[in-house]
Amino acid sequence: MFGAAFYRALEAVSINTAALLVTLVGFGVFVAMFGVDPFDVFYVLYLGGFATRISIESTLTLAAPLMLAALCTAIPARAGLLVIGGEGALVIGGVVTVLVGVHLAEAPFAVGVAIMGLAGAAAGGLWIGAAGALRQLRGVNETICTLLMNYIAIAILNHLVSGPMRDSAQVLKASSWSIPEHLMVGSLPGLDVHWGLTVGIVACVVLYVVMRRSTFGFAVDVLGGNQRAAQMVGLPINRMVIVCCILGGAGAGLAGTMEIVAVHGFASDSLVVGFGYAGILIAFLARQNPLAIVFVAILVGGISASGGLLQRRFDLPDATTAVLQGMLFVVVLASNALYGRLKLFQAAQA
Repeated sequence: MFGAAFYRALEAVSINTAALLVTLVGFGVFVAMFGVDPFDVFYVLYLGGFATRISIESTLTLAAPLMLAALCTAIPARAGLLVIGGEGALVIGGVVTVLVGVHLAEAPFAVGVAIMGLAGAAAGGLWIGAAGALRQLRGVNETICTLLMNYIAIAILNHLVSGPMRDSAQVLKASSWSIPEHLMVGSLPGLDVHWGLTVGIVACVVLYVVMRRSTFGFAVDVLGGNQRAAQMVGLPINRMVIVCCILGGAGAGLAGTMEIVAVHGFASDSLVVGFGYAGILIAFLARQNPLAIVFVAILVGGISASGGLLQRRFDLPDATTAVLQGMLFVVVLASNALYGRLKLFQAAQA
């Protein structure tokens, strides 16, 4: 009655749901060690992320950069790579956005924002594309490479905002010059959520179409599934891998742009808040499906938005939600071993 694709999707949803439930049980045990009722904590997680208009707006605001950062892992993963450099690509994208934006004081709003967006996306794409090129042309492990590149990007940011790009008028903390005020992006109509949410959703939908409904996307799936088969049919493997890295990095770089033009207006250590690392979790939960990333990012955004409320209600550390995300990541990684081994779905896909 249903095709194999339907049962594969059902398998992914079932396994991820089970992973989430297992994580909640483990997290409940964790907070119980602090003398807190786990069910009260779960209720507050719901309140902080999804119960009120304010909490929903906070969730969607956090989900916007998470969607874009998750693409940095998801798109290369479809080609068989494990890239974890979203944090660095986001930072580089934000820095380049400021460097370009400060020279656009006379530019109209639409033109200025478009140029900054292209600059941030290009910077992030080239940053991760370089890691893809090192992997294909020099055999450098892309996971280790992109992890180290995160630290390099943060070091570049710290150097620039405390030296060559520092705004001397900002005395509370080291910050860069600010982009022109008229180039700051406002909120969506009727919502206290910036336009980065729309950008993130559009980017995920476009890349879903590219990866699932195009010849290039089909070729990438062949490469990710069996590199030897890709070689035998003559696919340009090196070029495809680098393009996938550029596309993923462009997403994270665009997240950096939106953090500048819609939230901060300048570059500082406020860019380094873990969006790139949370994006890895989202990409794995979404099974590298750009469309599923939208919904998973909203879920993870809701968890993150609840951190402050948990701290106020139960005197738990603000990093408690990071513990929950970390536990979920570990369980999701462990659950990957179940794919293709559950008899129920094996029979259905036969």
